[in-house]
Amino acid sequence: MMEFTYSEARQHLAALLEQARRDGEVRIRRRDGNVFVLRLAEKTGSPLDVQGLDLGMTQEEIVAVVHEGRRTA
Repeated sequence: MMEFTYSEARQHLAALLEQARRDGEVRIRRRDGNVFVLRLAEKTGSPLDVQGLDLGMTQEEIVAVVHEGRRTA
């Protein structure tokens, strides 16, 4: 894991982002001694982003099933 000064990080931000992606994380130390960790964030997706299923039904059949379900509910 590499550690850079704040000034180095400012000058080479694009390279640091690439290194964080490749190596997992990069540390940046400020003059006051605080150390920050730069790492790639996990990809987040929508909970509604699901893969579709091929049920072999036509659009009309699906609409009929939905209508039938609404009538009985």
